Amino acid sequence: MAQHDWSRRHAPSLDEIQAMAEEAYAGLPEEFRALSGDIRLFVADFPEDEVVEAMDLESPFDILGLFEGRPIGESDVPGTGEMSNRILLYRRPILDYWAEHEEALGDIVSHVLIHEIGHHFGLSDEDMEAIEAGVE
Repeated sequence: MAQHDWSRRHAPSLDEIQAMAEEAYAGLPEEFRALSGDIRLFVADFPEDEVVEAMDLESPFDILGLFEGRPIGESDVPGTGEMSNRILLYRRPILDYWAEHEEALGDIVSHVLIHEIGHHFGLSDEDMEAIEAGVE
């Protein structure tokens, strides 16, 4: 088994996680991306305090990503002043999850991104869990 020298490596930056997310998105089937419409990807270290409070989270580490906006099919006409849909990925919780599990970081970023796109399509967490269980 090859040894890796981690002594001089740093945790991936916001920009590096952003690049992983953009690469994962670009790797999705073209038809799927076309159906996703105008969606923006952002990476932050943690969710804002308002998100933690609104979702009644015990810790900002309890959420890896968030879809903000109006799910597809909810309404054809956006409200006045409504921002375009966006997906936020939270770097520090993702890195914490990575440290505790036997998954590649890129796979985790991709999974969180796809999960949040599922919310963009109007799927609930329960819907996505059922879909994932059917695939496994």
